[in-house]
Amino acid sequence: MPLTDRVLHSRRFWDVTNTLSKYFYPFAARRLRGNDVVFINFGYEEDPPMAVPLAAADEAKRAFIQLYHSTATQTDISGKRVLEVGCGFGGGASYVMRTLHPASYTGLDLNPAGIDFCRKWHKVPGLDFVQGDAQNLPFPDQSFDAVINIESSLHYPDFPRFLTEVARVLRPGGHFLYADIQPYAGVEAWEAMLADFPLRMLSQREINAEVLRGMEKGSQYWLDLFDRHVPRFLHRFARKFAPLPGTTVYRDLENGTTSYRMYSFVKD
Repeated sequence: MPLTDRVLHSRRFWDVTNTLSKYFYPFAARRLRGNDVVFINFGYEEDPPMAVPLAAADEAKRAFIQLYHSTATQTDISGKRVLEVGCGFGGGASYVMRTLHPASYTGLDLNPAGIDFCRKWHKVPGLDFVQGDAQNLPFPDQSFDAVINIESSLHYPDFPRFLTEVARVLRPGGHFLYADIQPYAGVEAWEAMLADFPLRMLSQREINAEVLRGMEKGSQYWLDLFDRHVPRFLHRFARKFAPLPGTTVYRDLENGTTSYRMYSFVKD
């Protein structure tokens, strides 16, 4: 398939994926009955493999935890006040609070059912969850030392507004630790919006290869999830849009029609 056709196909795929995520995530949050489904990211693995020490209960979720670990450890957040925007089902928030030891960690998400799930299943001292909008953060100016955002901002209708809010709630010297994915057709606009961000970029790297390895490592997690929580007649449809080897999202990362990047910014 020519590059221009692959790019258009990728853009259409991500438009469909965004629509599905908008409706599937609240649906799933209302029906989950256990803390086995606490991560919904693509995963991350380095070469050679990372040696992040994990509790036995976390080992099956290693690929997804490693994406949080790699993003959050771009700066030292121990003893800091941290906000995660787009916390999903709270697995990353729980891991970071338990292992990287910030003074406090607030997970924010737009979905009230997801926040109810997080409050029920993640009982960790110093960890709290708030329902709210990424584009209108319900916190005073200069409230946090770090803001984390992982695989969430691609769903925001007004990304520049989100960046403005991140800058507002960060204290001087605070860090924005960020990882997300974008189809090739949207990369130029994404770069332009980040260039206008009123924070200084410290680092940027494309992590397609690491995410592909993470998808391979985490594939059994998704297959087990489908077996437990998705009606059998929907399995084929669910797998088409899941981060699994051989799917469209995997091929898009592999052939470069999608870019997954990790960033670190600081507020001077």
